[in-house]
Amino acid sequence: MKIYVCKDYERMSKVAANYLAAQINIKPDSILGLATGSTPVGMYEELVKKCESREISFKNIKTFNLDEYVNLPKENINSYYTFMHSNLFDKVDINQNNINMPNGNTKDFDSYSKEYEEAIASNGGLDLQVLGIGNNAHIGFNEPNEYFSKETGVVDLTKSTIDANSRFFDSIEEVPNQAISMGIGTIFKSEKIILLASGKTKAEAINNTVNGPIDPHVPASILQLHKNVLLVVDEEAASLLDKNSYEIV
Repeated sequence: MKIYVCKDYERMSKVAANYLAAQINIKPDSILGLATGSTPVGMYEELVKKCESREISFKNIKTFNLDEYVNLPKENINSYYTFMHSNLFDKVDINQNNINMPNGNTKDFDSYSKEYEEAIASNGGLDLQVLGIGNNAHIGFNEPNEYFSKETGVVDLTKSTIDANSRFFDSIEEVPNQAISMGIGTIFKSEKIILLASGKTKAEAINNTVNGPIDPHVPASILQLHKNVLLVVDEEAASLLDKNSYEIV
């Protein structure tokens, strides 16, 4: 596990965007796993700029998103479908047919989850997965549990996650209490993983991810075992880490 610590959110976003841009230029038909939430917004803004300046092209890129709320219409302002189109897909030259996002409104979640897994596998798996991290160290919407989830499926959101996400909704009652998410096993199969974190509220989760035991109650801790993981965090998120354990960029 390699750790880059950046001065602030803006720097973190640029470093992360440069990492993704390098992946796109090295392999223009990469299969990218993408994340939502407030943390990657700055990275997506930087990628849009790079696309506009023709430093990169999404023309042959395929994407698979991590998760989506259950029973929230995709046209809803808080759906991850809307988020991705507003922050990235509608602003770059990606082929819309190459965009894959979990369907939170399917009639049969078991069958659909298997289809999503098969779609990832049939494309050769994920070359690079982007992750954020929850205050409780969840990745995707894989919450602390007694076991590490294997594949895509419906998950119940914890109170802490619902509380954290309520800032995007008019009231906490509007926040969905379930989501469909890639499983940790699916994430772990990615060739490369980049995890972003910003702010003091993520410091404990980052420290537990890096230094704690590998424990399904700290879902991100499984990343200690992955062969190619890069953490890009700001100084506040890195505040509990040993200064000898990371590189300042």
